[in-house]
Amino acid sequence: MQLVVARIGRAHGIKGEVTVEVRTDEPELRLAPGAVLATDPATTGPLTIETGRVHSGRLLLRFEGVSDRTGAEALRNTLLIAEIDPEELPEDEDEYYDHQLIDLDVVTADGTEVGRITEISHLPSQDLFIVERPDGSEVMIPFVEEIVAEIDLEEQKAVITPPPGLIDDHAEIASSRDES
Repeated sequence: MQLVVARIGRAHGIKGEVTVEVRTDEPELRLAPGAVLATDPATTGPLTIETGRVHSGRLLLRFEGVSDRTGAEALRNTLLIAEIDPEELPEDEDEYYDHQLIDLDVVTADGTEVGRITEISHLPSQDLFIVERPDGSEVMIPFVEEIVAEIDLEEQKAVITPPPGLIDDHAEIASSRDES
């Protein structure tokens, strides 16, 4: 399975380094020296990471064969893609990769269908499940312990215990819009 792990930003300095926008929770594993990454556009790669360092809170990478600013600038906006074993799990048992959560059915503790996870939104304060409801509307569910009671990958479902108003008000608002 292929996953986007970073997007190349602007060139940094004159020796071929680039800034990267990290899109993985494991940059030390996915973006380590020696890693060979596919690219989008495909014609740009594959790229092999030669060196990496953090400078002023930003990850800087240098790729084999890119030794000057012109070469680095030509890589701008390229997506870096890692090949991931779909069976691979994060080290912590309470952590999940996005691809494991996408398409899980979301149900309440009493079994009421809420919808299906279509996207994970990573915000600074918490992650959100973007859930498509059976009627086609969407609801955002914070991925926090107090609300997401269980993730069952074998059964392909997420069990939630939503506080009052999280999913109920959404349905009422949607139906009141339909009536207008």
